[in-house]
Amino acid sequence: HMPKPLTDQDKRKQISVRGLAGVENVSDLKTNFNRHLHFTLVKDRNVATKRDYYFALANTVRDHLVGRWIRTQQHYYEKDPKRVYYLSLEFYMGRTLQNTMVNLALENACDEATYQLGLDMEELQDIEEDAGLGNGGLGRLAACFLDSMASLGLAAYGYGIRYEFGIFNQKIVNGWQVEEADDWLRYGNPWEKARPEYMRPVHFYGRVEHTPEGVKWVDTQVVLALPYDTPVPGYRNNVVNTMRLWSAKAPCDFNLKDFNVGGYIQAVLDRNLAENISRVLYPNDNFFEGKELRLKQEYFVVAATLQDIVRRFKSSKFGSTEVVRVDLSTLPDKVAIQLNDTHPAMAIPELMRILLDTEHQKWEKAWDICTRTCAYTNHTVLPEALERWPTDLLQNLLPRHLEIIYEINRRHLERIAKLYPGDQDRLRRMSLVEEGDQKKINMAHLCIVGSHAVNGVARIHSDILKATLFKDFYEVDPHKFQNKTNGITPRRWLVMCNPGLAEVIAERIGEDYIRDLDQLKKLLAFVDDDSLIHDIAKVKQENKLKFSAYLEEHYKVKINPNSMFDVQVKRIHEYKRQLLNCLHIITLYNRIKKEPNKNWTPRTIMIGGKAAPGYHTAKLIIRLITAIGEIVNHDTVVGDRLKVIFLENYKVTLAEKIIPASDLSEQISTAGTEASGTGNMKFMLNGALTIGTMDGANVEMAEEAGEENLFIFGMRVDDVDAMDKSGYDAMDYYNRIPELKQAMDQIAGGFFSPDQHDLFKDIVNMLLHHDRFKVFADYEAYIKCQEKVSALYKNPKEWTKMVIHNIAGCGKFSSDRTISQYAREIWGMEPSLERIPAPDDPRQ
Repeated sequence: HMPKPLTDQDKRKQISVRGLAGVENVSDLKTNFNRHLHFTLVKDRNVATKRDYYFALANTVRDHLVGRWIRTQQHYYEKDPKRVYYLSLEFYMGRTLQNTMVNLALENACDEATYQLGLDMEELQDIEEDAGLGNGGLGRLAACFLDSMASLGLAAYGYGIRYEFGIFNQKIVNGWQVEEADDWLRYGNPWEKARPEYMRPVHFYGRVEHTPEGVKWVDTQVVLALPYDTPVPGYRNNVVNTMRLWSAKAPCDFNLKDFNVGGYIQAVLDRNLAENISRVLYPNDNFFEGKELRLKQEYFVVAATLQDIVRRFKSSKFGSTEVVRVDLSTLPDKVAIQLNDTHPAMAIPELMRILLDTEHQKWEKAWDICTRTCAYTNHTVLPEALERWPTDLLQNLLPRHLEIIYEINRRHLERIAKLYPGDQDRLRRMSLVEEGDQKKINMAHLCIVGSHAVNGVARIHSDILKATLFKDFYEVDPHKFQNKTNGITPRRWLVMCNPGLAEVIAERIGEDYIRDLDQLKKLLAFVDDDSLIHDIAKVKQENKLKFSAYLEEHYKVKINPNSMFDVQVKRIHEYKRQLLNCLHIITLYNRIKKEPNKNWTPRTIMIGGKAAPGYHTAKLIIRLITAIGEIVNHDTVVGDRLKVIFLENYKVTLAEKIIPASDLSEQISTAGTEASGTGNMKFMLNGALTIGTMDGANVEMAEEAGEENLFIFGMRVDDVDAMDKSGYDAMDYYNRIPELKQAMDQIAGGFFSPDQHDLFKDIVNMLLHHDRFKVFADYEAYIKCQEKVSALYKNPKEWTKMVIHNIAGCGKFSSDRTISQYAREIWGMEPSLERIPAPDDPRQ
């Protein structure tokens, strides 16, 4: 039986977690909306477009932020708390309008107001461009962390780059990925405020002079950093923090100093060279590309941010203008700097440069301040992802910083030599400088030596860091090493994207779980409750119907909404093993073809994600997925029992649609390669079951929900290590497993590429002869595990009970828990759930 389609009235029913719509509230919103619309419209244009309506709504909601924003910052000035600076080259924010309404409890009131004005709020929300200033997990984590830091009342600032072009838009043309520039600022951005009064100079190139008065970095080229501030509201606590993104501007005299009449036009055009620094996000995930422009970006954000940090540290309490702190010796008591991976690693030599050359501190004192202020988060163990900058590039671009890095290294190696006399090999392994054809600086080593805390992002990952990648450093300074398992914000990833489920949960255990996700454990009391089982299944079915309609509209494929929605969405990368998924699809297809009359569990298998533009294998994997889809989806024997869809242009906003509609989440990386994963947590919270390896946070998810409530398969880290020692022979599996051989022969023989038989020869060759990620070794276990999934799906009640166990086990995976641990165990700050007074409340 199919549930009835939703009526307009159903869509608009008051959901308590969206905030209540009071009559005055709605009437005020309408008044302000009309006022903004009036000022948006140009005099000679009296017909408003949908975009005009969107901007009017965005500005109306923004009005509710401004007073809270000002009051929060005022509050920080008066209280002078310790502040945390989260430095990241990526902030993958997605859309802002609905998230702001959720955190300010305005969603129902805005919905009612727009409805009364004859508008559809969802249509207006769809006009907003994603702020796609990130590639994947690392950038989205930063966004979740900003939400949690504000919701926990921490004085926190996100600092990054305002890329003019974010992650490219992906089009699929003839089955291939084609990239398109993401001109997200084309129509303006209502959420940002330019702050030209805080513009800062950033220096590049030049040379170093050692003078009796100290060291001077001279003859530099200057680029100006112009800050844009975006408000970051906490969840219903009236706190609004700031994300400050820097944009590069050429100084007025750029290239005009050596002004000559003929060169004037060229000199003005050359301003672009400086401004290119903030033009575009590098689209690599888990891959290091040693380009000068990228190093410029990394230093640009660090240099501008540290000037801001020092200015704010020195400037006084609210209402007084004299400098309160002259000396930076108490910096670590008032400032914590968190480095999101090694991308902002130049913060360490830059802070040293300020302390030594500007503040004239002695080295030992400066180094003590630096290490007590900075902390480093590692995001990957893949060798190709680790940043190693050539010394000649640094010498040219940042000569003073290279000197400082050499001195950091000299003192560091002196210490190691004292601890391990005569152990030359250890000195070589632990040096910040890697010798070879080209001398390079190992940025992870710089971060470890220059920080007081180093953390991985899931327990298994942090253990691997201590045992392998950073083993030498762990032996010397075990106290530095910590684990901080990642989390996701339950505001965006449940309340906002899945209000139906949020409401079903609130009806059983109240609304407080939204700010204290551990309370989800209370659902265990209802695991056999027929009404909860029914309600959760009903919400999932409604989400699937809604997403099916979306797919039919955008992909022109008819979807069976009663099929299992089997989903793998993430960046396309060999280590994430989309190819293992492909082999399962082909095996399933072959089985259905062989026994078409068997009672198969129908599946709609969806794979989505972007491939880095220069990553040939990843782009070929996309082509293989689309090719398999072309064959499978047009096979009348298979019908609607198996469909394969490649989801185009996967981004935050698409994730918010697909995750609530998913039944099965694929988390199938080779054990020991996925540092944490956060998509896995979003699926779990939204009522999908996980099929996965014991990798990253999957391990802890199995622990929290009970391993029997996940579909765990395949090699563990120890098995992979053992295989690395004994050798992995793909041909052995190929010759031994008939279904695997059949699938590979079909790929190799052109079954999926009838017009070009050798289209996938590179993939076949890689899988058979140099597969670092051992796809075949886990094939059999994966296929068997998928059979268990299909069997359980036929029993909806048992399936849904397992779902409830998973949702109940999600508490640990809130970014609120993660951030509370960072605050207490790294930053020396205490989170608080206290509300600060609203702008219209009398001040204390």
